[in-house]
Amino acid sequence: MNEQRWIVVPAAGIGERMGGHTPKQYMMLGGSSILQITLSQLLQVPNVEGIVVVLSADDSLWPTVNAGNDRRVHTTIGGQTRAESVSAGLTFVLSQCNPDTWVFVHDAARPLIQLSDVQRLSDAVYNSGAMGGILATPVQDTLKQASEYYGIERTVNRAELWQAQTPQLFRAGELANAMNKAIEEDKKTAEALDHQISNDNQPAPLTDEASAMERQGHEPLLVEALQPNFKITRPVDLTIANALLGAQRS
Repeated sequence: MNEQRWIVVPAAGIGERMGGHTPKQYMMLGGSSILQITLSQLLQVPNVEGIVVVLSADDSLWPTVNAGNDRRVHTTIGGQTRAESVSAGLTFVLSQCNPDTWVFVHDAARPLIQLSDVQRLSDAVYNSGAMGGILATPVQDTLKQASEYYGIERTVNRAELWQAQTPQLFRAGELANAMNKAIEEDKKTAEALDHQISNDNQPAPLTDEASAMERQGHEPLLVEALQPNFKITRPVDLTIANALLGAQRS
């Protein structure tokens, strides 16, 4: 795929599970912030026209990220949820290019992303003619469904289950429309729950971009990530990421 691409990086969250007062995207990893490492990797992706980093309105640490000095890096203000921040990033992208432009969405807290996996995702989507796709890994561990009190209710068949990662790749216009519709659906669902109106047919939570596309009847392509690409969520993840980053650099 040699078309121009954009990348949206939602970075407006605070990472509550990491603890501390510093948002996790600004925590240090191998001498640089997580966000700096992530952007440095993404700036090497071929044919990237621009990267939109979505920040919180009160972000005071962004000026410390040297990658922000690259002319291709832009910023915009996000919302209270990840979905709203991605939507804001897509709005910026669509102000700069046409709706058919391909856009990656990548978590700020996945600094270990490798160009080889990004290229595999691009090639797989292009060669298959799919409307979009995501990096993911097949589930390897045995999965258990828990009861209300954390007893095991049953073992879940993992044969067809995958763990979603990022980047996720779609056409900007299609993804923006799907995200906006899903956000409105979730707001209505939340209002119904506030009024204690249950709905057995309510959609699955909007936890990634593929979820929004699935709600519109699409089947995004699953492309296996061959390199470590986990999301830094807990303090122990920093330790693991430091070790892997050191191994990559050496």
